[in-house]
Amino acid sequence: MSKARIISILNQKGGVGKTTTTVNLAAALAASGNKVLVIDLDPQTHLGLHFGVESDSASVYDLLMEDGVSVQDALLFARENIDLVTSEVDLAAAESELASKTDRHDLLSRKLEPIADSYEYILIDCPPSLGLLTINALAASKELIVPMQTHFLALQGVSRLFETVQMLVGGLNPELQVSGIVLCMHEKNTKLAREVVDDLQDFFDSSRDSDVPWRDCIILDPPIRRNVKLAEAPSFGQTIFDYEPDCAGAKDYRQLAQSVVAADPSKRITVEIEVKNEQQGTPEAGPIHNDKN
Repeated sequence: MSKARIISILNQKGGVGKTTTTVNLAAALAASGNKVLVIDLDPQTHLGLHFGVESDSASVYDLLMEDGVSVQDALLFARENIDLVTSEVDLAAAESELASKTDRHDLLSRKLEPIADSYEYILIDCPPSLGLLTINALAASKELIVPMQTHFLALQGVSRLFETVQMLVGGLNPELQVSGIVLCMHEKNTKLAREVVDDLQDFFDSSRDSDVPWRDCIILDPPIRRNVKLAEAPSFGQTIFDYEPDCAGAKDYRQLAQSVVAADPSKRITVEIEVKNEQQGTPEAGPIHNDKN
């Protein structure tokens, strides 16, 4: 397995902070010395705009549709330690065009294989839908992170998303795990927000002993507070750390990056195996090698 943590950032509902989270999480991880690749799978092309990157080179559309296009052909420099594969509006047609391909579900996975060991993190900004583009992202990923707002309807949407993920995991990518929820545009002092967070926590707690992809999912700290600077930064083609590095949004995403690093499922699995061996009286069993990483 590659060393990269390949993470899809997904919510089938638009406007929940998905691209904002992808950009600023990538920037925070890169600032700590991690090599990061970000991939825009959304035909709205907002990821490149947020980084202030425009290019006529190969896009993710070419990567998926053309056998002769490699991921190296599509890589762009976005920031120090951050490479970018941009999207284009033509990607909207890819859903129907991909339908005729026999390998349509794992095209992205195979294209990423040659470069996966070059990065610590590969973040995929998914479209707000559950079509073939998103399936390609989930087939290529080890983890899923879901940005959401603390609204009742958003909670229902996440529940449906998890059900879809469970169906996909069955035959397509059995190693995929839902590792975290990011609460975006959060207003912690409202009664509704507190109720939604409590319901989410109860849902995850009740799943700990179940064989489901969100068994170990956590609500990542901290919630991303509603902050106008986060909304302003994309119009300048900047991350929040470029635009206003001391604002509340920047502080939240720095801490969020630390939580994502700590929530590495492969490390948790290794610790669980070590503890189990000790409980069974076999501490001399030698080093643990995790096949997932």
